[in-house]
Order: sequence, then structure tokens, then C-alpha cells
Amino acid sequence: MPVIERIDLYHVAMPLISPWRTAYGEDAVIESVLVKMSGGGMVGWGETSPLASPTYSPEWAAGVFHTAKRWLAPRLVGQDITSGRQLQERLALVKGNYFAKAGLDTAWWDLHARLQQQPLHRLLGGTNPEVVVGADIGVMDRIEDLLAEFGKAVTAGFTRVKLKFRPGWDLPMIRAVRKAFPDTVVHIDCNSGYRLEDADLFRALDEFNLAMIEQPLAHDDLIDHAALQKQIRTPICLDESITSLDRTRQALALGSCRYVNIKPGRVGGLTNAVAILDICRRSGIPCWVGGMLESAIGVAHCLALATLPGFSYPADIFPSSRFYRRDLGVPEITLSGPSHIRALDEPGIGTVPDPDALARMTVETWSSV
Repeated sequence: MPVIERIDLYHVAMPLISPWRTAYGEDAVIESVLVKMSGGGMVGWGETSPLASPTYSPEWAAGVFHTAKRWLAPRLVGQDITSGRQLQERLALVKGNYFAKAGLDTAWWDLHARLQQQPLHRLLGGTNPEVVVGADIGVMDRIEDLLAEFGKAVTAGFTRVKLKFRPGWDLPMIRAVRKAFPDTVVHIDCNSGYRLEDADLFRALDEFNLAMIEQPLAHDDLIDHAALQKQIRTPICLDESITSLDRTRQALALGSCRYVNIKPGRVGGLTNAVAILDICRRSGIPCWVGGMLESAIGVAHCLALATLPGFSYPADIFPSSRFYRRDLGVPEITLSGPSHIRALDEPGIGTVPDPDALARMTVETWSSV
């Protein structure tokens, strides 16, 4: 692997077609940080999308940009990084800041794959470029609107539907969905909106045959999730609480979950994502790939990850048209069939930013040279 010669950062703001509403708030624009890494005459691209404010996690896009600029990128420029593990070791001096690290890690993997003239999914060990994906529906104003969107997802052939779930948009919503769609695979995502004192609500959900309840309790909790899982039949899936390999190991030891959602951005990049998948696979815990409404750059990395054996539940990976009128990356992400997206067979992730779109959406930039 050649020396990393240069790193460029782009803090971008990508307008959504319509606001995305969850238990932690509402986003009309997705703020993200793109990383361009140069070496050996090639360029690799990475992305990390912690959102505009520290509401999903303690990190936020402007903070990630400055952390990467001030502390992380300088530790890599001029270095001959030969593996993802070595890159993570170089960044380990900085505690936490997993989203910031993820942008650099994913850029390195794309650069490495391009230099090897291999698709990233193949370099990672993926076995099937066709990835099964699901549909997601956020909080809406009326249940009637939700049922209409749900029906569109079923008609389009999606094999499962995920519903955002928060106080005021909870049991009556699920009851209406199950009455209209009794057989569709459904799970709910609480985005840390509840506490252990709400156990009665989650026990009531057992009757609706949900595939899982995603992150019902606090974003940094493992212990209360373990207590709740003992009280309910529906599997708990951890998302926000899984930020590292050690946190995963602790969650499995405590019995905090029966599923794990792996997002490259949230766990520090593809290197850590693969390690988390491995420990879950050895422990018999099924995994699936999540996303953060990234551009096609970040989605392409998620697609490459999702091709690995061990991911057994439809991924949160979306065609570009689901959230954006025009994606920042080209080519855009499209469905290859009902409930399927195919990882590209070009070297690396097979996707790059469109220069005009990148210039239009960029809030601030930084270069190591």
C-alpha cells in the first residue's frame, strides 16, 4: 500500500425530499462529512453521516469535520497504512469519535480496493453482490398516511418494513398496521426514546409478532436492555449502544440483545464493522446493516459490507430516490429488483461524488496540503 499523500475533507449538507422524523427529532437536511484520500496515483472516498446535531449520538457533522481535521487526518498523512487494523491503531490515541474515524477508515478501504483493482465487496470477503434490503417509514402526521406508504412498500415487493416508533406514535399505530397488514415482516425502531419504566408498553408489543424492537432504551445503555429483554418475548436489537467491538462483547455477555444493527459510521468504519460481525456470528447473534441516510458514497460502503456472510436480515440500504431528488454521488444507488440492491463490480466502491453536486452542497472544506 503506498503512502497516504493527501486527505481532503468536505462537510456537506444534503437536502431531503421530505423531513425524516424519529424519536430524537426531525431532519430536513442531512449533514455529512466526505473524505477524499489520495495515494499511489489513486483516490479513495469515504463518508460518515452523524447528522447535523448531536441527537442520534454525541457526535455531529461540524464536530466530526473539525475532529478529523485537527486530530485524526494528520496521524495518517505521510503514513504507509497496510491494513484497516493498522489505521485503527494509528487513530486509537483519540478516544471515541467513531463517526470521525469512520470517514477515514472507509476512504482507506476504497483507496485500497482501487489500488488492488478489485470491487470492495470482494476484497472484504463478500459472497453475494445482491443485497436484500427493506423499507423504512418515519413518523407521519396521520396513521392513514402511514398505511398508504406501507401499502406502497408491500406492493413494491419489500420483504420487511421498519417503522419509527416514539411516544405519541406507538401502540395505536402498530395496532392499525397489524390490522391492515397481519403477515408482513415488521420491526420498530425506538431510537432510544424510552426507559426501563416503560416495560409494560414493550410487553404489550409481544402480541404483534414483531421481528424485533430496535434500540428501545438509552443510546449508551446495555444493562437496562438486558433487564428488558428478560421481560419480553420480542427480540431486542441494539443500534446506538453498539459503538465498538468491546461494547458488542459486553452486550452479548449481558444478554442485552438478540440482534445487532451494524452501521459502519457508528462503529468507526468497515474495519470495526467486520470485527463486530465476526464476534456476533461466533455467538449466534444475527446481524444486519444499517444506514444514516448517507449519499451514494456511504451507501456503497454499506452495500459492500452487507455482501458478507452473516448478515441475515434485510438491510437499511436505500435507493438514492428514496431520500434525495439528486444524490451527491454518481452513479446513483438503484434497486436491482424487488427488495434488492446490487453492489457495483467496479474497483473500490464504484461510486464517486459528482463535482457540481459536491461544490453546491459543501459547507466547508479542508486539505492536508
